[in-house]
Amino acid sequence: MPAISPDPVDRAAAAEKSPRPVCRHCGATLIDARMVESGFCCAGCRYVFRLVQEQGLGTYYEIKDDVTAPADAAVFQPRDYTWLEAAQREAEASPRIPELVVNVQGLSCAACVWLIERVFQQQPGGRDILVNAPYGTMRLRWVRGVFSAAEFARRLQTFGYVVGPMTGGGDDSELRGLVRRIGLCAAFAMNVMLYALPAYFGMEPSYEWAGLFSVLAFAFGTLSFLVGGTYFLGRAWHALRARAMHIDLPIALGVLGAYAGSVYGWFAGAERFVYFDFVATFILLMLVGRWAQTAAVERNRRRLLNQQPTLPPVRLATGETVPPAALEAGREIVLLSGQALPVESRLESAAALFSLSSINGESEAREFRRGQRVPAGAISVARGELRLTTLQGWSESLLAELLRPAERPGERADLLERIVQGYIIGILLVATLAGVGWWLATQDALRTGAVVTAVLVVSCPCAIGLAFPLADEIATVALRRRGVFVRESDLWLKLARVRRVVFDKTGTLTLETPTLLNPESVRSLEPGARSALLALVWDNAHPVSECLREELLATGAVEPLAGELRETIGAGVEIEGWSLGRPGWRAPAGVDAAAQEGAVDTVLARDGTRVASFHFADRPRADAVREIEALQARGLPVYMLSGDREEKVQALARELGLPAAQAVGSASPREKAAWVAANGAAEMLLLGDGANDSLAFDAALCRGTPVIHRGVLEQKADFYYLGRGIAGIRALFEVDAVRRRTHRVILVFSVAYNALAVGLAVAGQMNPLLAAALMPLNSLLTLALVTGGMRPTLRRG
Repeated sequence: MPAISPDPVDRAAAAEKSPRPVCRHCGATLIDARMVESGFCCAGCRYVFRLVQEQGLGTYYEIKDDVTAPADAAVFQPRDYTWLEAAQREAEASPRIPELVVNVQGLSCAACVWLIERVFQQQPGGRDILVNAPYGTMRLRWVRGVFSAAEFARRLQTFGYVVGPMTGGGDDSELRGLVRRIGLCAAFAMNVMLYALPAYFGMEPSYEWAGLFSVLAFAFGTLSFLVGGTYFLGRAWHALRARAMHIDLPIALGVLGAYAGSVYGWFAGAERFVYFDFVATFILLMLVGRWAQTAAVERNRRRLLNQQPTLPPVRLATGETVPPAALEAGREIVLLSGQALPVESRLESAAALFSLSSINGESEAREFRRGQRVPAGAISVARGELRLTTLQGWSESLLAELLRPAERPGERADLLERIVQGYIIGILLVATLAGVGWWLATQDALRTGAVVTAVLVVSCPCAIGLAFPLADEIATVALRRRGVFVRESDLWLKLARVRRVVFDKTGTLTLETPTLLNPESVRSLEPGARSALLALVWDNAHPVSECLREELLATGAVEPLAGELRETIGAGVEIEGWSLGRPGWRAPAGVDAAAQEGAVDTVLARDGTRVASFHFADRPRADAVREIEALQARGLPVYMLSGDREEKVQALARELGLPAAQAVGSASPREKAAWVAANGAAEMLLLGDGANDSLAFDAALCRGTPVIHRGVLEQKADFYYLGRGIAGIRALFEVDAVRRRTHRVILVFSVAYNALAVGLAVAGQMNPLLAAALMPLNSLLTLALVTGGMRPTLRRG
């Protein structure tokens, strides 16, 4: 077995500077002794790290970010790329150079782009590749008859990048539009300042170029209003029509008041009304704030494939294939290993093993005999083909119900709406009273108009237009560095209402596959035994086989033993005299001192002689006990809701220190949804990983998932979190607490600033020069408060 070579960069030195040791591949904090000993947070990271070193791509670690997402379990799991083969054939039908654009899941930094380009260069027939990391896409061009797009995709998958079809996906037209508006408005603002500054520095109106400068300032100010100001005016109008007090309303009010006053002043020749420089700069800042609010969340969405995996076509006994939606009762179908059963069916084969983890959370495979009903969503873990007869159509299937997308309205920002409402009422009231007061005192319409315009201009909503979005972006970035990725911008509003946290069991509080309790038993195998074991677990969807396959691939390269594989349902598999199965099947069970109570034993034997025993158990994630205690210390009761057997759920609850009443087992997907609805769904954060959590997800206020390669919950989740632990959940609340505290500080400062600026305006002491000086000063101070307030979230924990 090849040893893992030292990192080309002294990452050990970096780890010493960190408060806790970190993973050599992704930089995640190592949370238990076994991880610290290996230097990796998971088998996926260890496997990818080994591949990078063996392929001579170690430069990747010199340019990667300090912290990236851990390698997903998808690196070990077979994936269907027939869609990519069909897309390649279609591209090659054109007389032009074949070209294909696809989605890529897993891009996180420039190092990912570098690595993908180097892997592409190693592929036969590859011409050129363009990887767009911000949008999660890549464009391939190749030589006909030589290059295989599917093989390239499988190669990328071993490095942690999953390729998917290019679709419309998420609509990023607003983000692209904002970028264009920002670019144009930045140019307009600079030109307005260029032509306005000479007047501030003493240029006389009689100067020969003064008139032209004034016209140009008016022109660029108007362009800025038309390109950027109308964005806020339109959104404010739509919000008013929907009877909502949107954040864009005070921005639109300020923009409209300043621009209208400036236009009047320009035509009337009254310089005290002209604020074109203020208008242009203010619009630019507000657009930047809106972009910041949108970009961070959009980047996390783009880390996922636009089109997640769907159920493959179903093969009928006649050889014909049909989509699952076309299935009807009474059809005889053929199910392949690792394939999910679309509808409830009767087993016609003699016997078979099915995994029910995706529909009821049971971690152990269950054996079915001929004539038994197999539920929809069950995954075949048998080695060969199975024959079944459907008992229902797709529309009646539980799996169809679980996979059905659910539209939910966005969360309304009640507090922000009250702030906006108070702001608008206050400013309009002050402007009205100031206007009445100055008119009664002076009878001077121009003077009164100037005061009213100044009040509307300097009452700057920078806090809610720029600082709040920036604080949200910093919070999103801070969470990304901790392995938590925000998908929905209203997550922060939901977190403020969360009063209880509910975890699914299998795959959420525990890992997706059983834990191998004695990994040294795999590492100590001779090469011949490793080769045989890999052949026995290759292309096997059984959870025990998946766990052993991950361990074998992560610890070293080996070729699987060639030969005919035979399976005995419920007992094990064998090849060329080697066997892997339950104790006592092909070799005596024996007594193993390493065995633990509650563990599932599997024996590797050769010619009836035991070679090694492997012990598996469902274990909570390494930090689960500590993190659950921390969540409850924050006043958030923690519950466990599972479809697994009641006795297993209660056993795990005792291990985690949860009261029996806060652990619910044997719940079907519909019963899960009913429990959520009956136990405070409007105040609940639900964490789940499989299709069986889908209906409960639809009912809960806030949703998160640790799994992004199944294509079920990631599109429904408000956030997803990666890695071997659940510390990201606590980080979510900690970062949100800092964000809300920063918002309060900004709000207090904004009130103080507006009291001063509006006070000067009401007193008649405000003029365009002073307004032009105060606005950037206010913005800089606000940004300093944001960065200072959010700095604790960016510290490495």
